[in-house]
Amino acid sequence: MTFNEIIQSEKPVLVDFFAEWCGPCKMMAPILRDVKQELGDAATIVKVDVDANPQAANEFQVRGVPTLILFKQGKPLWRQSGVVQKAGLVDVIKKFTVKN
Repeated sequence: MTFNEIIQSEKPVLVDFFAEWCGPCKMMAPILRDVKQELGDAATIVKVDVDANPQAANEFQVRGVPTLILFKQGKPLWRQSGVVQKAGLVDVIKKFTVKN
């Protein structure tokens, strides 16, 4: 599945644009694990290495890492650069989660 197919999802897709050499990016890994644990299947979380996938980073004007972008049906709904705490991320994702 391609990046563009993934972000076309009906459910929110949180993309973490990161780099292996980035200290704050390493801080996001356990936060994202906790968010995934809390939200389960309500959202998809994807990590994109900007060094390995520069085209995706360029397409969404990612200038610094970590940058988090929340997509739904291919549209960016929210974005923030830097480390974001779990509670803040969960709140943002829940705002855009489809209520069945």
